Amino acid sequence: MPASPAAPNGVLLVDKPPHLTSHDVVARARRALNTRKIGHAGTLDPMATGLLILGVGPATRLLTFIVGLGKTYEATIRLGVSTDSDDADGVENQRADARALAALTDARIAAGIAALTGEIDQVPSTVSAIKVGGKRAYDLARAGQEVELAARRVTVSRFDVTAQRPGSDGTIELDVVVDCSSGTYIRALARDLGADLGVGGHLTALRRTRIGSFDVADAVAEITPAASLVSPAEIAASVLGAFPVTVEEARDLRHGKRLAGAAGRLDGALTPTPAAIDPDGRLVGIVERRGADVKSAMNMAGDA
Repeated sequence: MPASPAAPNGVLLVDKPPHLTSHDVVARARRALNTRKIGHAGTLDPMATGLLILGVGPATRLLTFIVGLGKTYEATIRLGVSTDSDDADGVENQRADARALAALTDARIAAGIAALTGEIDQVPSTVSAIKVGGKRAYDLARAGQEVELAARRVTVSRFDVTAQRPGSDGTIELDVVVDCSSGTYIRALARDLGADLGVGGHLTALRRTRIGSFDVADAVAEITPAASLVSPAEIAASVLGAFPVTVEEARDLRHGKRLAGAAGRLDGALTPTPAAIDPDGRLVGIVERRGADVKSAMNMAGDA
């Protein structure tokens, strides 16, 4: 009797098309790869396109190390119109007059962007996936309930305008590139820039091009049963750094034993919790220092 094919295990980089939710993409992947165990690292709005990282099988456990990585976005901001969702999917709720827009100089726009660069306290968009009292903020907002979200500290390390043009309705459109910490809302940047300039603003296009060292150029646009998964070992080593172990050490770590006196080998590692990789290139687990020893903080399946 032929052996059953191995269950899929790895990470899939997907270039999400517009008009799909992140959950829609996960559902497509579940059907294509014939497995229920799939999750994603970082939601993209339906309007947005770009990099969505899926964990498949046991590799879903690695998503917790990916979700907090820095991100890069390409976006278009329309100045002169605000919406209730801070993006083009919402309902217009404010429009600046022509004189206010005509008075908006490049220098003022540059100053507004500079004020939103660096470490800033940002209030997330009301229509967001943040939970309030156990419910998503966007569900509460769409039900007509008032939603108040607390400001959070985020870092915008790059906020560059790559193009500027007049909109068809007298507005001003800015194409921008943003490098930012996890948890930054680009819609909120558009909203706050428009508010600071006194004309309102919202996002009309958004594309995520990078998460950590993972680039959308390496992503697939269509998920098929033949989709190539990046191995858990490669992903973990890329994000956390590699900690090579022998066959005997791999066995001990899997059995919950410490590697006595091995903590010195963690010196200079990419992170304090690198990925233990066995001689066959398989991921044993994530390890950490315990005094002079090294122990497993998270074991992975034996075929990872």
